[in-house]
Amino acid sequence: MNFRFPSLSVLAAALAFGFFPCADAAEYTQVNETASTISFTYKQFSSRVYGTFGKFKATLDFDTANPSAGHAALTIQLDSINAGSEDANTELQKPAWFDAQKYPEATFESTGVKALADNHYTITGKLTLRGVTREVAVPIVLKAENAIGIFDGQLTLKRSDFRVGEGEWANGFVSDDINIRFRMVAPQR
Repeated sequence: MNFRFPSLSVLAAALAFGFFPCADAAEYTQVNETASTISFTYKQFSSRVYGTFGKFKATLDFDTANPSAGHAALTIQLDSINAGSEDANTELQKPAWFDAQKYPEATFESTGVKALADNHYTITGKLTLRGVTREVAVPIVLKAENAIGIFDGQLTLKRSDFRVGEGEWANGFVSDDINIRFRMVAPQR
């Protein structure tokens, strides 16, 4: 079976909400989920694999004039994974991986935003996957164009931190590092 492992995206990423100041003050309070993406890459048997999550809900409250007061949340439907094949997508729902029957969602809730230079930010928050919650720090860049804010971010998670890919899959056929990328699109308020 040629199995491809999904990212913990979240989920991550999840994580996919940026709060970032621009040169001109702007507020972002809504995420255009249709225009936004969450993707991931990992290695399986030394080959790089790409995947996405198609269903997620995101909330955002971010003012570039006061980024430290920003807040973001993300809920990813784990059954919306596309890891390259129906076999892989089905396998990832099983108890050794996401255990999606018991844990159908991955969530991220921000706990803080730190402004850096040049529209770069770090968002910290709690990522929960398979009933395991970990604090993560997500580097974000805000690009503002035509009253639209594009929040780009990426981070690397260890699937073992969330008990994803247990049993026979824990042996290294699938990399422990999962690279999550996201692009959240939000109209300026």
